[in-house]
Amino acid sequence: RDLLPDGILYASKESHYSIFKASRMYRMECQIIDTLITGEINCTELREKLFLNKDKPAIVNVNIGTTFKGGVDNLDLIIKTLEECGFSHDRFYIHCDAALNGLISPFLEYGPKLSFKKPIRSISVSAHKLLGSSIPCGVLMTRKGRITNNLSENVEYIDTLDTTISGSRNGHAPIFIWYGLKMKGRSGLHTEVNKCLTNAKYLRDGFKNAGISAMLNESSIVVVFERPLSREFIDYWQLSLLEKMAHVVVMPHVTVKMLDDFLDDLVQNREIWYGNGKVQPLCLAEEIGVSNCACLVHMN
Repeated sequence: RDLLPDGILYASKESHYSIFKASRMYRMECQIIDTLITGEINCTELREKLFLNKDKPAIVNVNIGTTFKGGVDNLDLIIKTLEECGFSHDRFYIHCDAALNGLISPFLEYGPKLSFKKPIRSISVSAHKLLGSSIPCGVLMTRKGRITNNLSENVEYIDTLDTTISGSRNGHAPIFIWYGLKMKGRSGLHTEVNKCLTNAKYLRDGFKNAGISAMLNESSIVVVFERPLSREFIDYWQLSLLEKMAHVVVMPHVTVKMLDDFLDDLVQNREIWYGNGKVQPLCLAEEIGVSNCACLVHMN
């Protein structure tokens, strides 16, 4: 906001809610872009809105794994779109929100390649997710020359340069991050990522074999499926919901037995919910695609 004070924030509708809260807090104009079935930003619509606002700089939030579907925005296509719309590198700012996927994508053979060799300005990664820190924390990486003078100040009392909005920060957080990285190491993280990917596919296949609408994006650990009817079931399994959908984020602590128990419980409850034929499972074709929908109409 300080680097490009008259810039417009562009973010997909499936961006984390904190992005839109930040735009309100800092009184930034925000253009919300529609998404594809996968949850990734629709670059065709992004192009249209960029053309309409060519006179103002662009601040773009790029999701490296959306909150609900795990969709990954196409970073290279977004950069190409900005350039083709006439935005020079000094007239756009790209932030990459890699909260969950920041510790997954480096181990993917065909995953998104994040690098400051590309014209991006910042990346954020959570440490309380895949790394397993016991307190919520994370890391923001940005180009040193882009920390604005309005934010950074040399504070004598703490004998350091204060560059953050909050100022004071939890000193335990970097210790937890260091400890997690040292204990797991690159090979340990790689093993955990592969386990999560394998288990996510196992759950997706389990849903489909049981005739339940489900979707799993390529190289994602987030499995989306039909919203259960019972509030008791939702609360028991601590499910996150979005309209017709629920999802399971298959983290390192999730075992195959846990997935089997969950799926068995869901199948048994569906017999109660839909067994008499008076109520039918919801159609999720618009939300997760026709090929992933198992309603009576599509029957995949």
